[in-house]
Amino acid sequence: MFTGKKVLVTATNYSALCSEAKQLLESHGVEVIENDKGRPFTFEELKEVVHEIDGVVAGVDTWNEDVFRLAPRLQAIARFGVGVDNIDLAGAQRCGIKVTNVPAGNANAVAELTAGLILSVMRNIPSLHQSARRGFWDRFVGAELIGKTVGLLGFGNIAQMVARKLQGFDVRLIAYDKYPNADKARELGVELVHSDEVLRTSDIVSMHLPSLPETHHMMSDEQFAMMKPSAYFINTARGALVDETALYRALSGRVIAGAAIDVYEKEPVSADNPLFQLDNLVSTPHTAAETFETYHKVGLVTAQAILDVFAGKEPLHLLKVKV
Repeated sequence: MFTGKKVLVTATNYSALCSEAKQLLESHGVEVIENDKGRPFTFEELKEVVHEIDGVVAGVDTWNEDVFRLAPRLQAIARFGVGVDNIDLAGAQRCGIKVTNVPAGNANAVAELTAGLILSVMRNIPSLHQSARRGFWDRFVGAELIGKTVGLLGFGNIAQMVARKLQGFDVRLIAYDKYPNADKARELGVELVHSDEVLRTSDIVSMHLPSLPETHHMMSDEQFAMMKPSAYFINTARGALVDETALYRALSGRVIAGAAIDVYEKEPVSADNPLFQLDNLVSTPHTAAETFETYHKVGLVTAQAILDVFAGKEPLHLLKVKV
């Protein structure tokens, strides 16, 4: 029993969607403190609570040494998902804080939304939905997926699932990855190519790279200019991969036909973001992983990781860096 231990959950809707994970923590004497804000915590909000926290189930809030200095009891951060670009791994390690994530835990959910966004932007589904509800009978001549080339920037778990799901649409699949999985590419009928070829030849470019210093603003004016004027850009990875001002110029200037994005450079995204003025953008609020199945699975894995740390065991998917 870990009576007296407190775990802060910054991922949202925890009680409703991760009831078994919460019960697992509480059955070991852990007090669970939930995010009631419906959005990521700010630094000022974290300052108010982290001094008494032993573990964190982290959403996309920023966890760095400014926070760690205020959290002397913090032993574990279990990222509720895959990406850990919001966590200073080296800083955590220096502070003796173990960090874990859940590789592939949300891969299917993100892949499904990616497919949905492709169809949505090519057929203008969100706008037509709103039009019909207002009693209008607007027309939009869209494009079909059949025969198109879909290019995947990154070929990890999510991109591989996207490829599998799109096979039934009779598309050509190409992908770029710095460390390509040739066996998986052959299995899925995906041709591995250079990133420039993905941009130049694809009708749909879908972003699936990790957010790293070397991939920051990978999509800028130069890259959008390589794309076909009829092409669509999809991003369900990370906002930092894209220069949003360049994306705005590409969309407003019709350098590309349209874009569908789930992630932004600054989150939560502001209502006055210039991208929202455009009629060739489909947007969702970083919700690709939001499914019942993902919450259930990832909730249990993250809860167990924290309990393992409390018990002095090495948790599953422990992240280590050289410091």
